[in-house]
Amino acid sequence: MKPTKIIRISDADEKSRIAADVLDTLGEWFGLPDSTQAYIEESRELPFWAAGEGSMAHGFVTLKTTARYAAEVHCMGVRPNLHRQGIGRALMEAFDQHALTEGYRYAQAKTVDQGHCPAYDRTIAFYDAMGYTRLEVFPNLWDAWNPCLLLVKALHPAAPVP
Repeated sequence: MKPTKIIRISDADEKSRIAADVLDTLGEWFGLPDSTQAYIEESRELPFWAAGEGSMAHGFVTLKTTARYAAEVHCMGVRPNLHRQGIGRALMEAFDQHALTEGYRYAQAKTVDQGHCPAYDRTIAFYDAMGYTRLEVFPNLWDAWNPCLLLVKALHPAAPVP
C-alpha cells in the first residue's frame, strides 16, 4: 500500500460520519451499540485524524485530555481489511506529534485486558509495537467480563514533570 495520508478533521458532522463508518466495520471490537454510539458522539468534540483520501476513510483516531500532561487515545479504528498496512502507525504518529506540540508528556490507552478476546489481544500487540507499556488492569472499571487494561507511553521521556 502507498503511504497513508493523514488529515486533521475539524467538522463535527464529518467526524461522526467517519467514526460511524469505520466502527461499523469493527464489530469484533465495537460490538456494544450504546458504547459505540458514545464513541461516535464524543468524537464530534475531540481532536480527530482520519487516514485515507476521498470520501471513505481507512481509519481514524481521537484524542482526549485526561490530565494537564496526559492525552488519551479516546478511540481508534482501522478497517479490518486494511490492518497491518501501516495505517494505525501513521495515525498514532499524528496523534503523538499533536500531543507533543500541545505540551502533553504522556499518552495513555485503555483496552480489554489480554486473554479475554483474540481481537483485543491484537490491539494490545499493536500498542506494544507503538511503545506503550502495560501499566495496570482495572477489573471492574467497565464491568467484570470486560476488564480494562491501562497502557501508557512517555512522549518525551527526557522532560521533567514540574
